[in-house]
Amino acid sequence: MKRKLFLHFLVCTTAVFCAVAPLTWGQEQNSAESKASAPATSTPDTSAAKTSSKESTAPVTRTHPLFVDILASRGLKPRLTTTPADAAKRLRSSASSTNAAGPTGLSVESEGPVAGDNGDRGTGQTLPLFTFRVTSSRDGNQYSGAMVGDSPFKDPGTTRVPTKIVPVILKLQTIGTSFDPSTGLIATEPGNTTFDPNRPDNVCLSAPNNVPTTLVRQSPIFNPAHFVFGGTDVGTTEYNDAFQRANFWNVLGKERNEFHVLLDPEILDPIVLEVPAVYGVALTNPDFFGPPPFCAPLGIVDINWFDTHLTGTVIPSLGEVDPTNFPVFLVYNVVWASPANNLFTCCILGYHGTTGFPIPTQTYSPAGFDSTGAFTNSSGDPSGFSDTAILSHEVDEWMDDPMVSNPTPPWGNTGQVVGCQANLEVGDPLTGTTVPAVTMPNGYTYHLQELAFFSWFFGAPPTGVNGWFSDNGTFVTDAGAPCH
Repeated sequence: MKRKLFLHFLVCTTAVFCAVAPLTWGQEQNSAESKASAPATSTPDTSAAKTSSKESTAPVTRTHPLFVDILASRGLKPRLTTTPADAAKRLRSSASSTNAAGPTGLSVESEGPVAGDNGDRGTGQTLPLFTFRVTSSRDGNQYSGAMVGDSPFKDPGTTRVPTKIVPVILKLQTIGTSFDPSTGLIATEPGNTTFDPNRPDNVCLSAPNNVPTTLVRQSPIFNPAHFVFGGTDVGTTEYNDAFQRANFWNVLGKERNEFHVLLDPEILDPIVLEVPAVYGVALTNPDFFGPPPFCAPLGIVDINWFDTHLTGTVIPSLGEVDPTNFPVFLVYNVVWASPANNLFTCCILGYHGTTGFPIPTQTYSPAGFDSTGAFTNSSGDPSGFSDTAILSHEVDEWMDDPMVSNPTPPWGNTGQVVGCQANLEVGDPLTGTTVPAVTMPNGYTYHLQELAFFSWFFGAPPTGVNGWFSDNGTFVTDAGAPCH
């Protein structure tokens, strides 16, 4: 175990504001620096704390979230998203007409590795990345981007990325008592609630599998499991690696067994954040939303406050974290919003991003392990947001769009996306949809999100396994005509 960093934050002097409306609907944002003063709060007990003296700064950040409308999820207002089945049906129709009239093929060329590609260990000055240039059959335009790992288009090999799992203990000082469905505002009262992924939870989980951090470390995100997609055996490996191999199955050909993008995990000591009352609220009543009850408590934290301190103070203070590795900041039954007391901006369950000045660029991902059951998909199924489903969404989006900057032809109206977006975020089109659950040797059954393939974004012909356009076959055509 590495050294412990115990952080107390009393006053937020600098904030990175990510325009909430576009952020929560999945649009990448270049944040702007702005000053904000937070109300003073009572001084917490620091008798057992190691307090950081680093001043919070505002690095240039770019983030991309997993957003779920909790009121729609709970059936308290109409859902804003279509189901994956509806979207696939519509996209199948538009794809057939578009591809018949448009370009006839997907043209991809690899531009090879970039700085940081040092064999199979990922120990250069940056992450091991490869770049690509593709002419999309969806619109005939050319797009360039970068992904983590060796190029599947040229000399595929094995890449291992050092991954730092950082448990985040959050101490909230406010409790939600009710909410106004017309405004989304939460009425609050003082009260302390701690959310600790390292502490056994015998309410929402069951022994012996009752410690979230341990469950994450033992999950198929970081350990091999046997994956078969549509009858095709893609190997015994980590889920992100299985997805990426399936993603480029037709490209890899005979070299499929040589291609891997693997995570080498290490759990660091937890960090402890005292959340000022104005920036956090805990929902401790399981009937807060009405029936059905969820497994309380659920914490909501202001994303602008959190991300500012994460990128400006926490990440620079962690000596074990640098641009050559991938830090995952693990929270338990906590989500983000802005502001924290408004359900109309809730909830971000996880996100991935970059920070830097601007070079070197540090990638990172805060993500939740959820056992509340508060979130469901359009069919009322909570499995798409349970345990590691959120982390699978974020890890694989990080792998295929690490700098949050890979453009694609516009697509949308599916998964978590209302309207159009134009980036290579493999989780967003299928948010809430899972692949078959995986039971690991610890006896716990894990949920993993289905993900969209490269050729779903850029167009047919398919690069992926079984001629599919997603790894569980929900998408059987590309995204069709560019979204408008």
